[in-house]
Amino acid sequence: MQDRARSRARQMAQEFSQRGDKTGWFEPFYVEANGNEQAIHWADMISNPGLVEWLDRQQIDGHGHKALVVGCGLGDDAEELARRGFDVVAFDISPTAISWCQQRFPDSPVHYVAMDALNVPSSWQHSFDFIFEAYTVQVLPADLHPRLASSLANCLADGGRLLVVCRGRSSDDHVAGITWSLTRENLDVFTAAGLRQIQFEDYLDHEVPPSRRFRVQYQRELPTN
Repeated sequence: MQDRARSRARQMAQEFSQRGDKTGWFEPFYVEANGNEQAIHWADMISNPGLVEWLDRQQIDGHGHKALVVGCGLGDDAEELARRGFDVVAFDISPTAISWCQQRFPDSPVHYVAMDALNVPSSWQHSFDFIFEAYTVQVLPADLHPRLASSLANCLADGGRLLVVCRGRSSDDHVAGITWSLTRENLDVFTAAGLRQIQFEDYLDHEVPPSRRFRVQYQRELPTN
């Protein structure tokens, strides 16, 4: 089922891109799933292990801080951050995904909203102490990466941190078609957007077989007087 779902996602992404709508496939992909989470191959129905490991290691206490979850999917990462005390806003470009989150977590304190990461509201500027982004950058065409990075960087409060988790590959890896993985160079868009990289991890996850991942932490510098 996972392989079929992944193949279908690639097919839809390619079809919409050929029409000139590079982000339009997400909503019909969720609609087509018709409430079956197995048809959403990135929905593990648990919090991202890369996030949980990092939160545990950093001993993060979210109380008194605002967090933003990018491309929240079915909501597990947002719920994890809320459980750790953050005041969480979680968004996805797909209204169906957002409705799904609200149905899964009817009593959640998370504010779920349908939103395009490339067009976030101006009221979010410099508003969040922590932003988590997993697998959204990697599924967008490269020409949209700078715009997304700038959008997220603008949402960070001074001193705030952005954590990015993605599938990783080397720049000399042979790839064909849609890769849905990133090189270190691809991630330079975040420093180009004005953030400082403070941690870069290149690791293998616990899947069978394991997959290469990057986990990267950025920070918006505090202003100097």
